[in-house]
Amino acid sequence: MLEMRESCERCKAPLPMDSKDAMICSYECTFCEPCVSGPLNGHCPNCGGNLQPRPKRIKK
Repeated sequence: MLEMRESCERCKAPLPMDSKDAMICSYECTFCEPCVSGPLNGHCPNCGGNLQPRPKRIKK
């Protein structure tokens, strides 16, 4: 199951489960969209992979 980390690993911005700004790599490293489109230039600083929008999970 996908781990839904609750904050950006770079700037600590909150990223709740339904966040439109959450971006992840294939290792589930989690960053906010402003960090990804800015300083990270679309790549994970941990593994070098591409960062994509995180799937949404709706609270039940």
